[in-house]
Amino acid sequence: MAPLIVEVTRGNHVESRHAVAAAVIDAAGAVVFAAGDIDAAVFPRSAVKALQALPLVESGAADRLGLTQAELALACASHTGEAVHVATAASMLAKAGREASVLECGAHWPADAAAARALAVSGGQPGALHNNCSGKHAGFICLACASGEEPAGYVRAGHPTMRRVTASLAAATGTALEARNRGTDGCSIPTYAIPLRALAGAFARFGVAAGAPARLRSAVAAHPFLVGGTGRFDTVLMTALGAQVFAKGGAEGVHCAALPGQGLGIALKCADGAGRAADVACAALIERFLGGVPAALLRPELRNWNGAVVGGLRLAAEVSG
Repeated sequence: MAPLIVEVTRGNHVESRHAVAAAVIDAAGAVVFAAGDIDAAVFPRSAVKALQALPLVESGAADRLGLTQAELALACASHTGEAVHVATAASMLAKAGREASVLECGAHWPADAAAARALAVSGGQPGALHNNCSGKHAGFICLACASGEEPAGYVRAGHPTMRRVTASLAAATGTALEARNRGTDGCSIPTYAIPLRALAGAFARFGVAAGAPARLRSAVAAHPFLVGGTGRFDTVLMTALGAQVFAKGGAEGVHCAALPGQGLGIALKCADGAGRAADVACAALIERFLGGVPAALLRPELRNWNGAVVGGLRLAAEVSG
């Protein structure tokens, strides 16, 4: 099966092409659409944060600590480090009786340019709360503390909290997660190579399940800004479509999504790791099976430093299934 091709245009010419493998699977595991090798294992990176957040709700930790919908949404986020993201992560830690120093995700400047400038102008330095994964990590710490565990070292594969998180991901995807398919994510937690078919099936089931999945979907639908931030694909998409879609991207050109009303899950990987191409492919698949995707996500424009439109991105052909 040939992959999807996302084209980058400049003027009247195609400047670059990105190959994308993609799977659309229903909740029973049937293949609805496939492009490229959907049985190839990929590191989903941050695309599976919602599946990793399931134990936070299922264990009762979220209720014991009184986490809000906004805080649950941030546990599923790759955020831009804007003020509301930082404050929400800090609030989660405070409910667990901890400070930012317990975070083991590392520090980087806010991904949002305005937030980064404001921090620099104030004379501040980036901290772990600005890390795009600080909400996920705050969720791990909440899970550990509410379970009576010392959170130190929670990023290690053998820590009790990480074992719970890994078991949740394994159960959701039906994939054995072991040392043989384990790597280390940018935020220092384990990441596991999982076939696109299994990831798409997991998100199909996540999209229709009651209980913890429904609660996380509801939290994200209520607070899409917290899942990304200003101008981010997932925030723009879920603001437009609300509870009709759950979408989450990951590093190196991975995207996963659930379409609850259709009972479908989507997982895709851009072969060269281009996130911009993964976004366009994800938008095209959601448009095909749901509709209502903003045009700016389906065919984003490319502008130069003077603000002039110089090209754009597009899927090379219509998606059919």
